Amino acid sequence: MSPGDTVGEVGYDEDVDHELRDAVQDVIDSDLLDEDTDEVLDAVLFWWREPDGDLTDALVDSISLLADAGVIWLLTPKTGRDGYVEPSDIAEATATAGLSQTTSVPSGSGSGWMITRLVRPKSGKVRR
Repeated sequence: MSPGDTVGEVGYDEDVDHELRDAVQDVIDSDLLDEDTDEVLDAVLFWWREPDGDLTDALVDSISLLADAGVIWLLTPKTGRDGYVEPSDIAEATATAGLSQTTSVPSGSGSGWMITRLVRPKSGKVRR
């Protein structure tokens, strides 16, 4: 993310990593927008927990918010935490939604979240 990027947020709840949210807002020099925005987004912070429903459907909905080169940063609880999502479930939902998973790393603040970077395939076309 870069200064001036428009970043939205989906799945906000009291358990999110507030340090990460603040760091993103500092970088973009703006507040995060919610999923009801009409703005085209450069990125989405997407907080997801296992009981939240169907991940594939939620990812497809988030794709519609993104600019062509937009990125979804999927944040899921780490192993052993409430709401943990199996990596195989993430991989299946990502592929079904027509996205590619490029990176998966732990949140640097020690908050218990994993961050997975999801992008459209290089062709730019979303497969459904």
